[in-house]
Amino acid sequence: MKHISKYIFSIWFIFGFSVVQAQTQDTLAVPIKEVEITNSISKKETVKVNTDTIATKTDRYGLRVGVDLYKLTRGLYDKNYKGVELVGDYRLTKRYYLAAELGTENKTTEDDRLTANATGQYIKAGFDYNTYENWLDMENIISVGMRYGFSTFNQELIDYKIYNPNPYWGEVPPLASGQKYSGLNASWIEVNAGLKAKVFNNIFVGFSVQIKGLVTNNAPVNFDNLYIPGFNRTYDGKFGIGFNYTVSYFIPIYKKKIKIELEE
Repeated sequence: MKHISKYIFSIWFIFGFSVVQAQTQDTLAVPIKEVEITNSISKKETVKVNTDTIATKTDRYGLRVGVDLYKLTRGLYDKNYKGVELVGDYRLTKRYYLAAELGTENKTTEDDRLTANATGQYIKAGFDYNTYENWLDMENIISVGMRYGFSTFNQELIDYKIYNPNPYWGEVPPLASGQKYSGLNASWIEVNAGLKAKVFNNIFVGFSVQIKGLVTNNAPVNFDNLYIPGFNRTYDGKFGIGFNYTVSYFIPIYKKKIKIELEE
């Protein structure tokens, strides 16, 4: 009788504990742990008892807007550069974000043979895919994505040097030009990888690296586009590399609650 009483008490205790957990917590208890108990004839039996739970997690959906600190501060130490870039993304699903960048740049290129200036605006639009599995209230992002970029700009050939293969009397001094080329444009596709981390409530800092490939390049006659705003310099042919360092603010619009299975 003593063993039977222990057996019955154990079963009622487990059942009662499960009911209390289901009623008093936001998580839902579900049976799955194997325990050994002794029955009335002193034989051990294995009984499955539920220890898994389903927790409720809230995902926030909204718009994140910010600025590229690298372009914003570069002009402080580079006299040949001025620029600003605004960044933004909107969460579509659990993993996918619509993303875009909008900016303007003014870059003077000083080469051994010439000096030229490019100034214009650009826009990039595409998507990011979040590969990071956040837990509970975390909203960090480790992403890969793609963008299509388009830029409109003007160029000015400030001065240039005529190449002299036999500089017996020294180098020919630069010749002032002032030739301007307007209405230029270019487009490209880029693949990027980056991260965003929440440092304060709704405040995120991020970093990304981009690999770019030119699709179209409307260059002027008898000259070339040495620098394309949004793309970077074109010395390396049709491929370029860029990066940014951003700070952004998240504007929540709505929330979704999802259930997460927890295993102990």
